[in-house]
Amino acid sequence: MPGLPVVFSAMAAVSPTLEARTVPRWVRSTLWFLLIVAVLVLVWEAYKFIWTQLEWTWPVRPINRSMPHTWDIVSAMFRPARRGGEDILLVILAEAALFTLREAVLGFVIGGVFGFLLAVVFVRSPLAERSLMPYVVASQTVPIIAVAPMVVLWAGRNDWPQWVAVAFIASYLTFFPVTINTLRGLQSPDPTATELMRSYAARPGQVLRKLQVPAALPYIFTALKISATASVIGSIIGELPAGFPDGLGRVLLNFASTFSTSPEKLFATVFMSAVAGIVFVAAVSLAERVVVRSRPEVFAGDMLTPDEGRAG
Repeated sequence: MPGLPVVFSAMAAVSPTLEARTVPRWVRSTLWFLLIVAVLVLVWEAYKFIWTQLEWTWPVRPINRSMPHTWDIVSAMFRPARRGGEDILLVILAEAALFTLREAVLGFVIGGVFGFLLAVVFVRSPLAERSLMPYVVASQTVPIIAVAPMVVLWAGRNDWPQWVAVAFIASYLTFFPVTINTLRGLQSPDPTATELMRSYAARPGQVLRKLQVPAALPYIFTALKISATASVIGSIIGELPAGFPDGLGRVLLNFASTFSTSPEKLFATVFMSAVAGIVFVAAVSLAERVVVRSRPEVFAGDMLTPDEGRAG
C-alpha cells in the first residue's frame, strides 16, 4: 500500500517538531495514538477495497458480514442497540464498561496487595521463594475460564455479592506480574547500599522501606500496568459464569451470538473493552508519573542516620 510509508514518514517528522516545541508529553502521546488509529483504519479499509477488487478470500473474506466498514461500526454506536429500543449502543456499552471497571479495580487492588506481600516474603526468605515460586508459576497455567465458575459457585454458597467474586477472579490474573516484578525490584539495590544501611544498624523493615521499596517502584508500576489490563480481562471472563446482565462480558456474549447479522455491534463492544483497559492503564501511568518521577534521587547515606538506626 503506497500510502503507508508516507503516513509513517509524516509521523516520524512530526515527533521531532513536537519535541522541539516542548509540547506536553500527554499531547504528544495523544497525537501518536490518533495517528496509529488512523493507520489502522487505513489498513482495514485498504484491505477491504483491494481484496474486493481482486476477489481474494484469504485470510479473511472482506464481506460486510465479517469485516464491516469502520464507519458502520462508529455509526452503530449511535443507534439503538435493539429494534424498538431507546438506549443507544454507546450508552449501553459505557454503562457496561463502568460496571466491569468496578470489578477490575477491586481485583486489581486485591491482587496488587497480595502480590506485593508475597514478594516481600520471598525477598525476606529465600527458602520460601524456592518452595512456593513453582506453585505461583503453576497457578498461571490453570485456564481462568475453568477457575471462574468455581469461584462464582463458592461465592454464591457464602452469600458474597457476585461482583466481588468476579473481582477475586480478576485478582487471580493480577497478583502474578506484581509478585515477579516486585521481587525483582526489591532485589535490585546495589549490595554496597544494602551494606551501608546495615552499617547504620538498620532493621530489615527500615531497609525495605527506605531502600528496597523506592528502588522497586519502577518495577512495581510496570507490573501494575500489565495487571490493569489483566484485571479487565479477568473481570470480563468472570462475568460469563456469573450471568451478569450489566457487564461487558454479557454484552460480548450477546453480540457474539448475532455476529452474522450485526457484526458491527460486536466490533463496537470489543472497541469499548479496549477503551476500558486503556483508561485503566492511563490512570496507573498517571500515578506512576506522580509517585516515581517526582521522587528525588536518594542515596544510601541519606536514607538513614546512625541515630535513627539505633533508635529503630
